[in-house]
Amino acid sequence: MLIGVPTEIKNNEFRVAITPVGVNELTNRGHEVMVQAGAGLGSSITDEEYQNAGATIIPTAEEVWTKAEMIIKVKEPIASEYELMQEGQILFTYLHLAADKPLTDALIERKVTSIAYETVQLPDRSLPLLAPMSEVAGRLSAQVAANLMMKNNGGGGVLFGGTTGTRPANVVVLGGGTVGFESARIISGMGARVTVFDINIPRMSYIEHVTNGRVQTQYSAELAVREALKDADAVIGSVLVPGARTPHLVTNDMVAEMKPGSALVDVAIDQGGCFEDSHPTTHDDPTFQVHNSVFYCVANMPGAVPNTATYGLTNATMRYCIEIANNGWKAACQRRPELAKGLTTHDGKVYVAAVSDAFDLPHEDVDALLA
Repeated sequence: MLIGVPTEIKNNEFRVAITPVGVNELTNRGHEVMVQAGAGLGSSITDEEYQNAGATIIPTAEEVWTKAEMIIKVKEPIASEYELMQEGQILFTYLHLAADKPLTDALIERKVTSIAYETVQLPDRSLPLLAPMSEVAGRLSAQVAANLMMKNNGGGGVLFGGTTGTRPANVVVLGGGTVGFESARIISGMGARVTVFDINIPRMSYIEHVTNGRVQTQYSAELAVREALKDADAVIGSVLVPGARTPHLVTNDMVAEMKPGSALVDVAIDQGGCFEDSHPTTHDDPTFQVHNSVFYCVANMPGAVPNTATYGLTNATMRYCIEIANNGWKAACQRRPELAKGLTTHDGKVYVAAVSDAFDLPHEDVDALLA
């Protein structure tokens, strides 16, 4: 299979979809890999390293998109890339379609076979291709929140860990999945008081157990969240409904009751955000104010640490890239049921119910397609 890797062009997106090791794994199996010139520089990977691993360096994105049977990316295509997508082409990347009607329409119109990293799901309901970036985003969100708490960044001037004789920050984490757990662990390690809100009792028990009670948990009911926010210096929003738009757990009137200078980091912004007032921001202009609080809603947070993120992502995606390249998308989905759950669009039709529901589109049965 001829596989194309274009340069990511989303604002401040420095990750790349493959490492030289990944290139070598594919070329050793007889596949061809085209990498756009300079695609890896943001992740400190040179064109020469890709060439040494067996890749062909292609000067333009247009040529990569036109020739490739499968495109592998990190972030979803943006508007300027829609016309580059080819009918019948396989697109393997993060998509987050339930919050992106224009891209959904483009994939349908261009008849692209798209497989979304974030909805590939194992029988235990874990998300193997979302997990590495969730780890990065969770740990990074703690750093971001601590930075936003500084007065010069619009925060309340509270040090996460406090000092002798002063109180530490009080942090609320909404969602106890990978993002929330990783965030809470780092925040706790910085000395702040942190409470994770979730509705999964076994997960809450696990979090308290593995942290020896340093991270507290509480059942996520509306009134409980509202009361906790009143005393919060920072909030991490890490709620995820796989493939679907994220519910708004923090309303505008809840924010109005929060402390002046409180910081809210919406890690769920890719799926629409879990704060009512959230809207996507960029690394160039990451924050905005709501009432007396500062919001951070950057949609590609791991792009700020591209070297770590690129290698972590490729470690997770490569087995599936090889499966698709070796066997084609259909046989790969038949052989790996978790990959079939990631199949989002094919031949102008939508195969994820949450996306169909979000935009009132017909929903097709993936099992019937693969039968």
